[in-house]
Amino acid sequence: MRLKISHTTTYCYDVPVHYALQQLRLTPRSDHGQTIETWNAVITGGTKEVSFDDHFGNHVDLVLMDDGADKIEITCEGVVSTVDNAGIIGQHRGYAPLWLYREPTAVTAPDAALRKLARSYSKAGQTGGDWLPELHALSAEILNHVSYETGQTIATTTADEAWAAGHGVCQDHAHIMITTARLMGLPARYVSGYLLMEGVEQQDATHAWCEVHVDGIGWVGFDVSNGISPDERYVRVATGRDYAEAAPIHGLRLGAGTEDLQVRLQVQQ
Repeated sequence: MRLKISHTTTYCYDVPVHYALQQLRLTPRSDHGQTIETWNAVITGGTKEVSFDDHFGNHVDLVLMDDGADKIEITCEGVVSTVDNAGIIGQHRGYAPLWLYREPTAVTAPDAALRKLARSYSKAGQTGGDWLPELHALSAEILNHVSYETGQTIATTTADEAWAAGHGVCQDHAHIMITTARLMGLPARYVSGYLLMEGVEQQDATHAWCEVHVDGIGWVGFDVSNGISPDERYVRVATGRDYAEAAPIHGLRLGAGTEDLQVRLQVQQ
C-alpha cells in the first residue's frame, strides 16, 4: 500500500515567547514492512538546531523557537510504501537492551487490579506455550473493559487510572497492554505513528499502539483500540517505554501566557 501523509502541528501563544525548545520525533524510517519514498519537514517560527538518533533508535530533531515569536508551525509530508507483516517487526535491535522494556515507568507502574489481570493471562509463560493467543485475548479484554472515549484522559493519565475509569484512548489502551505484558515477564514498548482510517479525511491526532517481544518471533504489534495487529495501513514513527519517550512533539517553554495547539493530519492512499 502507498500512503500519502500530511501532518501539521501549530502552537499559538497569546504573548511572545522568548525561549521554547521542542523535541520532534516525526521522521519514520524505512524498516520492517515500510519504505519511506519521500519525507520532508518544514518549520515556520523556529530553527532546527541539531538532529540525532536516541537510544530507542528514533530520529530526533531539536527545534528552537524564534525569540519573540507567538507561533510555531511544523509540517511533515511524505509518501510511505507499506506491506502487511501481521504486526511482526522481528528481532530486537538498537542500543536499549531488552531488559529495559520490562521496567515500569511513571505511567506504567501497576496496581493490584492490573496485577490480577496479568495473572489471568500468564498461563503460556508458566507452561512454556505460545504467548500469542494469550496476548490477543488480553488485548480484547482491555478493549472490552476500557471503552474508547476522547476527552476523558490526558497525557499523564496512568495505566491503572485508565483501567479503573473504564474509558480512554489509544494511548491508554497501549499503556495498559504494556503494563500487563511486563507483569507477565515480557518486554513491551509504546509505538507512535500513523493509521489510514477508512472514510476519515481529517484526523486530529496521530495513532498509538504497542509491541510485545515474544521469544522466537521478536517484536509483535497490538493495536488494542482497533482489536488487531498492525497491517499495511500503519506507519511506525517512534518507539519508547511509554508515550513520553515516543511522543511526536515534546518540549519546554519559559514564560507566562497560554498555549493553543492545533493539529491537521491526513493519511490517504
